[in-house]
Amino acid sequence: MTEARTKTRAWQRMLSGRRLDLLAPQPEDIEISDIAHGLARVARWNGQTSGDHAFSVAQHSLIVEEITAARHPEWPAPLALAALLHDAAEYVVGDLISPFKAAIGYDYKAFETRLLGAIHQRFGLQWPLPPVITAAIKHADHTAAYFEATRLAGFTPEEGELYFGVPEGLPSTLSERLDRLAGIPTPDTECDFLRRFAALAAA
Repeated sequence: MTEARTKTRAWQRMLSGRRLDLLAPQPEDIEISDIAHGLARVARWNGQTSGDHAFSVAQHSLIVEEITAARHPEWPAPLALAALLHDAAEYVVGDLISPFKAAIGYDYKAFETRLLGAIHQRFGLQWPLPPVITAAIKHADHTAAYFEATRLAGFTPEEGELYFGVPEGLPSTLSERLDRLAGIPTPDTECDFLRRFAALAAA
């Protein structure tokens, strides 16, 4: 058996041709095309959502960024970009549901945090983010989760409020669109994510 076969592989080859070391991720090995491609194919809620298409992490990320923009229109583009990329590490690690993350414990969180830090460095974003910004993004994340859970994943409104809080501070037009939430085709989500990234990066 060759030496290459006996070694444990800790890197993943991406479609861009990059080889990302999962134990020591380097910013230069991170490409937005890989992130968008991966997130558009990772299903939220372990795929347990209604509709013809899975509800992806890319679609969720776009909604979280839109919610933060509605609540914090004063944020500069780098903070909006941080909101868009808040789950970007999941293009590598997948979207583990919260109960499973709790079961795995700290090691998973440390790995995810290290990868997200490399992603921020790759795109020139502050890391770590100020606690107030992290809290605002998390609030938006919970609001998005409420609509996903109650419109797509079979949660009752009471369960949604219990686990994710009461959605508030949203324009009526945004609330109405979230009330009609549905998964969209993978290629469309990937393109939407890349388009929004490009707009924020240019700004």
